[in-house]
Amino acid sequence: MEVPSSGAPKKVMVIADPTRESAIALQWALSHAVLEKDELFLLHVEQPVSWRATFSTFLRKPSSPVIMSTASNSSLEANIVGGDTDFLDVMKHASEVAQPKVKVHIERIEIDGKDKASTILMKSRMLSIDILAIGQRRSLSNAILGCRRSGGSTRGTRGIDTAEYLIEHSKCTCVGVQKKGQNGGYLLNSKKHRNFWLLA
Repeated sequence: MEVPSSGAPKKVMVIADPTRESAIALQWALSHAVLEKDELFLLHVEQPVSWRATFSTFLRKPSSPVIMSTASNSSLEANIVGGDTDFLDVMKHASEVAQPKVKVHIERIEIDGKDKASTILMKSRMLSIDILAIGQRRSLSNAILGCRRSGGSTRGTRGIDTAEYLIEHSKCTCVGVQKKGQNGGYLLNSKKHRNFWLLA
């Protein structure tokens, strides 16, 4: 699956969360979507502070040295998911190491009762994003039955995965990224391609 490239600098957005799936989406973007002189946006959409404080204590692990090398995918994943360092700072630093000529931006949006997917779509339009990448969790039903499309539905993300909603409704190219085994490459989903296997 080819990502759009007209030769002009692109704006690439990765949905950033303290999850393994988000780390994988960033790894794919850095190795396959971002080129020199492109801009990379790391967008984190979060719940209000009271919810976040409760959940962050659950996610937090004991402090450990942060390994910034992007040579080891598992290192990046481990440092994004746990540790005392802000996962967005880890992702930004890893991006700058991997692509020194790419300008990296961090965007945080706090939503209070708003729909996460709609907020992401609005922000991607505001920034004129060319490629949107989001980590996608592989469910058993998706693996067996394939992903169900939402068609022309505008009912929001209830009953449908956020990544699937973004793939269907994004004006720009949206890619759902999954890891295919430890060294098996990536499984990519977009409007045009389903379960496209790309070697790492």
